[in-house]
Amino acid sequence: MSATDANHKNRTLALTGMLHGFTHMYGTALLPLYLLMQRDLKLDSVSKATSFVTIMLIAYFLPSYLLGILADRMSRKKLLTYGLLINALAFVGLAFAPSYNWAVACVVIAGIGGSAYHPAATAMVARLFPRDTGRALGLAAIGSGVGFFVGPLYAGWRAAMLEPVLGAAAWRRPVLELGILGILGAAVFSWLASEEAAVVKEKNAAPEGSLFPTPALWFFFIVACLLFSLRDFAGNGTASLSSLFLQNARGFDTRHAGIAVSTLSVASVIGNPLLSSLSDRRRKRWIAIVLGVGSLLIIALPHVPSAWTLPCLLAYGFFFLASFPIVEAALMQSVPDAVRGRVFGFYVMITGFVGALAPWAVGLRVRHLGEAAQDGHSYFGIYGAVGGMGLLALAGLPCLHAIRKREHLDVSESATPVPKANLR
Repeated sequence: MSATDANHKNRTLALTGMLHGFTHMYGTALLPLYLLMQRDLKLDSVSKATSFVTIMLIAYFLPSYLLGILADRMSRKKLLTYGLLINALAFVGLAFAPSYNWAVACVVIAGIGGSAYHPAATAMVARLFPRDTGRALGLAAIGSGVGFFVGPLYAGWRAAMLEPVLGAAAWRRPVLELGILGILGAAVFSWLASEEAAVVKEKNAAPEGSLFPTPALWFFFIVACLLFSLRDFAGNGTASLSSLFLQNARGFDTRHAGIAVSTLSVASVIGNPLLSSLSDRRRKRWIAIVLGVGSLLIIALPHVPSAWTLPCLLAYGFFFLASFPIVEAALMQSVPDAVRGRVFGFYVMITGFVGALAPWAVGLRVRHLGEAAQDGHSYFGIYGAVGGMGLLALAGLPCLHAIRKREHLDVSESATPVPKANLR
């Protein structure tokens, strides 16, 4: 590979990480704005304000397979550009929403735009980096940690600054500013990112229109999706549960609970690229390590002294969140390039939807605790169940191995660039 081609690939990877940041920034930016949105839009309950994020997540995950089809049939670079542009324009529209229904329409459009990212970006990175896929996806995942951290931090800070002047309408300004920033980000990506190299037709690839050539492969894939969805449920559940646990049982105020939960994404900025790079040598072993250690830390969290809460959350974010890019790399290297967009779209449609149910389920369980919610001991069983789901997700590893074995793929076959392909 020439130095020029390597520079194009590395630049595209960095820009893909930037898009990853925008995707998750938009998914979390509304979290600190609920009460202002309720007052400004004259909603009769805060649950209507919180429903914006739930609706956005559903719109984000359900179309994933359809976006995966597009990722396999059109330029992934263009799909990523259009996705961010739609997401950003929807946030601009949300900033001017005069009513609840208008706001719902905007978050639905935002979710659909964001849905383009994972199927297209994961397949694109796997094609560009066929041998160091884990490292590449881990580097791109730095953007997700930054987005998770910056979204609520900027939105909350900016709205608090403007509230004395704009009142309840102060939530609109950060939403508008983030929307405009995303439009600029889409333009930068379109201008500087490289198209992928063409690939040689893989041996044993599924027929056109089919993800897997045999019922056995479909079986292993569906089971893997269901098992790894437990990992997604555990991850989302831990974030919501920890916010409630720290405020109810450990005496944290809203500000300090938010800072504590944000440490998850801070640790992932280091853990994702480091552990994903190591996984390129022993993929299954590292999935077992990061998921196993991360899940045990979930179980341990309510047992540690209050002073150790933050270090425990940091360690959890370092290990557990790294499982996402590592598992994605394992999945991408288990299937031919021609179907990667659809495979990942189907995968994230199931895992993401199940994971999206976790905040609601955890909130319902804590509500049922009643006055016992003030007692830290009441959370032992809930954290144990959530962490246990993470451990059960490890059963998905043999399924990925079975898929790869039956597809007869190795790294060199999974994405072989045409020698003279132009990356520009």
